[in-house]
Amino acid sequence: MAGEQTHFWQSRELGNTFESLTATYITHSFARHTHEGFAIGVVVKGAETFYYRGEMHIAPAGSTVCICPDELHTGQAVTTDGWTYRMIYPAADLLMQVASQIAGKPRGIPYFSEPVFHDTDLYHALYMAHLALEEGRPALERETRLLDALTLMVRRYADDRPPLAQIGVGHDALRDAKDYLHAHYAEDVSLEQLAQAVYLSPFHLSRLFRERLSLPPHMYLNQIRINRTKTLLNTDMPLMAVAQSVGYADQSHLSKAFKRVVGITPGQYRKIRQDILVPSRYDGEAR
Repeated sequence: MAGEQTHFWQSRELGNTFESLTATYITHSFARHTHEGFAIGVVVKGAETFYYRGEMHIAPAGSTVCICPDELHTGQAVTTDGWTYRMIYPAADLLMQVASQIAGKPRGIPYFSEPVFHDTDLYHALYMAHLALEEGRPALERETRLLDALTLMVRRYADDRPPLAQIGVGHDALRDAKDYLHAHYAEDVSLEQLAQAVYLSPFHLSRLFRERLSLPPHMYLNQIRINRTKTLLNTDMPLMAVAQSVGYADQSHLSKAFKRVVGITPGQYRKIRQDILVPSRYDGEAR
């Protein structure tokens, strides 16, 4: 039907393969069904109503939905305007992995009694993680955002919330992680890969970056790439080649990342630098 759109894909993050969906539904109605793993997402527009655990629930725009594995449920629009949502379908093992890393010891699969959360922080975290997955952003950003979002959900809403384990590591692990990123900045380093390199779990590595540097690993990597880009923009290297040499998928990804940090595009930055470095034709007359 006109107005209804779906984008369905599969990706592998944090050692787990799962499906994701971005969709707008207006008249579509889901029959009663279950998922082998979790169904987690955010309602972006409109509102969805669904049967779950013996009663009907409503998830309006700005809310987060969490359906546990093997739980029977439905799904349909509340009004004729339909609803738009972003969903991920991770296996139960991934949520168990997250809970175990939070606690620093083995934990069971988290259980969520309530299916709808009204939490702005959680909504934003899941939205940004899903957007990073859909846009195919660098692996370190995708995995860091995904882990942060799932961690927030488990710590705030799981029935048996895992206690936060002590990090128990100091500057050496952080130094080694930073050195690794400086040495491999042009590669698509994943959070799992970086964590393995310094013998930490992805959760504790991400937490270490935030506590000691006040920023997540992917933002630290992005700053390395931006600084290297600035150096290369002082040369005649084509922008596409600059993007590829510092680890961005293409010139568009470089431009977006560069402008978010610097405030102008790489092309504008290059022109400003050239104007500074090239003497004015009036310099000689002034002397």
